[in-house]
Amino acid sequence: MTTDIQRFQSTRRLSRVVVHGNTVYVAGVTASNTEGDIGAQTADVLAKIDQYLASVGSSRSRLLQVQIWLKDIERDFAGMNAVWESWIPEDAVPTRATCEAKLASPKLLVEIIVTAAV
Repeated sequence: MTTDIQRFQSTRRLSRVVVHGNTVYVAGVTASNTEGDIGAQTADVLAKIDQYLASVGSSRSRLLQVQIWLKDIERDFAGMNAVWESWIPEDAVPTRATCEAKLASPKLLVEIIVTAAV
């Protein structure tokens, strides 16, 4: 059985959102405003994720898996989690991993990748 793959906001490098069957994959999302602290950048990223999910008929309550990448996990883990915990519905917490990584720009503090059900 073949299921169509839909790609949205695609460039030569990546598609921002891919839908396959009833699953939504959102590429790594970073903050638009990199002048903010971890709280501001995390809130910016999560707002963008809300928009990407809504654009294909999904939402944060449908998250399956999340990967969070922090520039400095010791410094920013608690601040990121404070924003995350106020954003994620208590009855819809996905699987999650949080790691430290060298991100694409020195001003980026967080990058989040999500997979959700439609």
